Amino acid sequence: MKEHFSSVWTREQRAAKSPTLSRAQIVRAAMELLDAEGLDALSMRRLGARLGSGATSIYWHVANKDELLELVLDEVYGEFSVLDVETTWRNAASSFAYGIRQALFKHPWVISFIGTTPAIGPNAMRMMSGLVATFDRAGFRGPDQDYAASTLLAYVLGVTAPELSWRSMLEQTGLSSNELNASIQPVVEKAAAAHPELAARYAEFRHMDVDTSRALNFEFGLTCFLDGLEARLSRAASPPANRLPPAARVRSPDGDDGPASH
Repeated sequence: MKEHFSSVWTREQRAAKSPTLSRAQIVRAAMELLDAEGLDALSMRRLGARLGSGATSIYWHVANKDELLELVLDEVYGEFSVLDVETTWRNAASSFAYGIRQALFKHPWVISFIGTTPAIGPNAMRMMSGLVATFDRAGFRGPDQDYAASTLLAYVLGVTAPELSWRSMLEQTGLSSNELNASIQPVVEKAAAAHPELAARYAEFRHMDVDTSRALNFEFGLTCFLDGLEARLSRAASPPANRLPPAARVRSPDGDDGPASH
């Protein structure tokens, strides 16, 4: 028999047994460890050593590592802010997208379990509420609000994930973005030798700053996404082109409707 769904958010938080260790302290220490050494470094034993406490004390607050990851994920969601209703929906969505991007750069380990770990904590709910409200202001209704919000999240995650991998590789090599790019350029040019159109493109961008190029790429895609949402709203608000509005139609003598004559 399959185990029913469980989450750290489905049960009451236990009061601290000791004034020296709280759930908030555990979460903060876990995030510091993750930021410093990555997801593979996180264990209850190592976290206990960091806190100067035994793993048993941590288990009083969280049942297992999965629950701990739920808590730290919600802390990251708390860094995703949605602008209030005084700005335009496009500005709010754009600001939100850049906020996610910066949070992912700050906590690169989190991307590996977004989508696989329940996101039902208070910060996640606050974030989604604000994002859905943004698309409600834009004019989306019903499920389209959720589709717009989830697609925006998917875009940011999809574009940023390869950048995080690139940054991880940079750390391993000790090179800068431009230095690593220059080192692999000959290999890329050789691989593209049979495709002159690609070789020309690679040559054109040979001396472009890599980080600037990635930032421009993100902005381009985000603008296209928001333009697409705006176009969808415009189509929904406009009457079909092949039908005349009611005011332009009159009743003909034989009882059929026809276009108004002037």
